Amino acid sequence: MNRVPLAERMRPTKLSEVLGQEDIIGEGKILTEIVKNGEPVNLIFWGPPGTGKTTLARILAREFKADFVEISAVTAGKKDIEEVVSRAKLNWNLKTRTILFVDEIHRFNKAQQDAFLPHVESGLITLIGATTENPSFEVISPLLSRSRVVVVNPLSKDAIVKVIKRAIKAENAGKRVTKKAIDYLAELSGGDARSALGDLELALSLSDKIDESIIIEAAGKKMPGYDKKGDNHYDTISAFIKSMRGSDTDAALYYLARMVQAGEDPKFIARRMVIFASEDIGLAGNGALSLATACFQAVERVGMPESGLILAHTCIALSKSKKNRDSADAWYKALDLAKKSMNEPVPTWLRNAPTKLMKDLGYGKGQQWTSGFHLDKNYLPDSIKNEKIFTPHPEMPHSA
Repeated sequence: MNRVPLAERMRPTKLSEVLGQEDIIGEGKILTEIVKNGEPVNLIFWGPPGTGKTTLARILAREFKADFVEISAVTAGKKDIEEVVSRAKLNWNLKTRTILFVDEIHRFNKAQQDAFLPHVESGLITLIGATTENPSFEVISPLLSRSRVVVVNPLSKDAIVKVIKRAIKAENAGKRVTKKAIDYLAELSGGDARSALGDLELALSLSDKIDESIIIEAAGKKMPGYDKKGDNHYDTISAFIKSMRGSDTDAALYYLARMVQAGEDPKFIARRMVIFASEDIGLAGNGALSLATACFQAVERVGMPESGLILAHTCIALSKSKKNRDSADAWYKALDLAKKSMNEPVPTWLRNAPTKLMKDLGYGKGQQWTSGFHLDKNYLPDSIKNEKIFTPHPEMPHSA
């Protein structure tokens, strides 16, 4: 029995064997051109699990005939880094390049990442990092500035199907797996080739004939690829908000369903809709804020799964509402203006006058505490008296 996992056995060894990464591999594409130039560069591979980041690093090391050192930021410590540097120095004397591959580089803290910097700068080490998180936030700026970020995309369904068929052929299992089973495997993979091959390997061990029912048994319940603190979380909520902003009710409901299916906190979703009601609908529908607030309160009291109905109801209403950003734009302008003029004195006539001296100095002069009070004076400080903060849309009234 072969104890090496199928996914490992099927790992490509040349760029030409890599499937589904046409944006970075091929004539004129970054990885192909790097290999053509014959000079390794520091790279950060950014993409979801199972998309081939480790495979690409190994292929590049092989192309450059470099000593390939692979560590994981999850388990590596200071001693491991020191050992890599010592090995790289020996390689340097032997005129051999050292390529260090750091899996999950985002898990290294700033001090650990700093430890690589001088050796990357000197060229002693060529660094290839892999991360599932946005490197802009997770990799220190000096290291990032010395590296090229390469986005490794999830594999398309067609690419996953090709990966599966290649593996089935290698295992001489062509007559055992139905076309529908292959299609279902690809659907379940979520663009993760390693996951698809793992499920296929288990399915092949369970039965001589692989159909959809065997795939379901092998795969179990697949959880959505959704990390509540990761990019997918922020990308999905962003898509949800922008879909409501664009009045695309179908898309908004779809992204709402994705978040609910992934176990997102319904209060987080409701909270964002409360903000949306003021920021994006604003004066175009003053009832929107009340609806969104009621949604938040209802979600708190009702809980899931019934809260899904409340979220959907509110999502549809906000999506279909007219949009107006006058109040939001005015607020952001007011904040900016206040920041620039914090030390400007309040006009004397607007100030409180609790003492006779203050009244004699003109504090509060002309103020009338009556209904409809209006004085033809500047209410803003003199230096900004001509600033216009609230500029209503032509269709909106000047006052509520």
